[in-house]
Amino acid sequence: MSQHYQHDVLVIGSGAAGLTLALTLPEHLRIAVLSKGNLSNGSTYWAQGGVAAVLDDTDTIESHVEDTLNAGGGLCREESVRFTVEHSREAIQWLIDQGVPFTRDDQTAREDGGFEFHLTREGGHSHRRIIHAADATGAAIFNTLLEQAKQRRNVELLEQRVAVDLITERKLGLSGERCLGAYVLNRASGEVDTFSARFVILATGGAAKVYLYTSNPDGACGDGIAMAWRAGCRVGNLEFNQFHPTCLYHPKAKSFLVTEALRGEGALLKLPNGERFMPRFDERAELAPRDIVARAIDHEMKRLGVDCVFLDISHKPADFVKSHFPTVYERCLDFGIDITKEPIPVVPAAHYTCGGVVVDQNGHTDVPGLYAIGETSFTGLHGANRMASNSLLECFVYARSAAADIVSKLNQIQAPAALPSWDASQVTDSDEDVIIAHNWDELRRFMWDYVGIVRTNKRLQRAEHRVRLLLDEIDEFYSNYKVSRDLIELRNLAQVAELMIRSAMLRHESRGLHYTLDYPQQLSEAKDTILLPPTYGD
Repeated sequence: MSQHYQHDVLVIGSGAAGLTLALTLPEHLRIAVLSKGNLSNGSTYWAQGGVAAVLDDTDTIESHVEDTLNAGGGLCREESVRFTVEHSREAIQWLIDQGVPFTRDDQTAREDGGFEFHLTREGGHSHRRIIHAADATGAAIFNTLLEQAKQRRNVELLEQRVAVDLITERKLGLSGERCLGAYVLNRASGEVDTFSARFVILATGGAAKVYLYTSNPDGACGDGIAMAWRAGCRVGNLEFNQFHPTCLYHPKAKSFLVTEALRGEGALLKLPNGERFMPRFDERAELAPRDIVARAIDHEMKRLGVDCVFLDISHKPADFVKSHFPTVYERCLDFGIDITKEPIPVVPAAHYTCGGVVVDQNGHTDVPGLYAIGETSFTGLHGANRMASNSLLECFVYARSAAADIVSKLNQIQAPAALPSWDASQVTDSDEDVIIAHNWDELRRFMWDYVGIVRTNKRLQRAEHRVRLLLDEIDEFYSNYKVSRDLIELRNLAQVAELMIRSAMLRHESRGLHYTLDYPQQLSEAKDTILLPPTYGD
């Protein structure tokens, strides 16, 4: 039997953004936080680098704003950048107050109470402003926030729950547009439960799993973006997908990211013959923005016909490497690579979705009662290219802003009336799961080949043709068979892939992360790509 749940706030996603929002809300509210798998399966846990913030006396808000605008290829919304940076210090202080064990710096901690934490520098930043916990910042933040959430009686943490779709007044045939809750697959029972809430938050991460090679965990399927689109929300700038330049290249490593902080501390990129190549592409060499580094690696791999390039930090003292990068050192050692003595084989991999659901500074979407925060959202912070370590900062700043907005509206919004149960009366169990597996594989391969680091009109047209056929097949399958996690994720991935392709086809220039051989120049005017859903503004 399916269940009905009622909460004040439903948070779909259990990463940095979702947990921050839940912990920032008052403790008298009943809050549900849903995780698709186990609680630690999201991207936050695996984030190695750190959080960018203006923390040092020598750094300024203006400098951080300027660096972000420069990296964003002319498409950052300056008011969003300024809003995020201006709230960076208080967000970091909140994390410190929660007990996040950031790495301390005994050398710079002054007796007069100066800043006591170690700050590192990453590509695109003009100052050391990345606060971190060794090279496992995401795990340190996530574990701390999760422990805090477990101690809150009002926060219900629910694992193995896969959101199927949002419930809105429009979908129920009522007058109005408000989001009232969501249908959610309970993987343990196999039933689709009904969650009603006064406020619904999408904190489901990005959509990098749409590509064959990705640094992201398995759950990064664009669920929130697809659900918001179907509910009537605009999406923006989905053509800008950041490829992290350095993923460990090893048949058994799957998607292990080699943090950008290695290059920040002097690691060099080399060809198989040991020759450096980044100085040929950019005067900043290894510290150039990620899109430039990823394209340079892609170019060299294709030019030479090699499977990978190499990242070398072996010229640094072994003790320095082990103390600064213990996670990378241990993980590479598992695969027989001693990074204190030899270079790391690396390839680019899809890493971050810069576009997403259009929101304002409070995380509001176009649908009343529905918020999107973190990588799911499009705030205008990243523009055409995300600068390193700004994304975690965005999670905390906008989660706290959305929480404040919810608190301001508590007296205005009542609990929704009883919602109808999920209708599974017309569906049957499928004995054709091979179709899902095949479509999943095909989608990720043609997205990698046709909508990857370098694009052309012809490649995009081929991708568009294939994704339309896939969407038709998936819709037919979805209508006739019981939902499963694989089917839900495939449906969402295909929808977001189609939106990415459409967005890329609309941009007749090369800017930031969108690079096309047919339009290699950058237009004089920078414009966002905003797609309107069929139901928008009816």
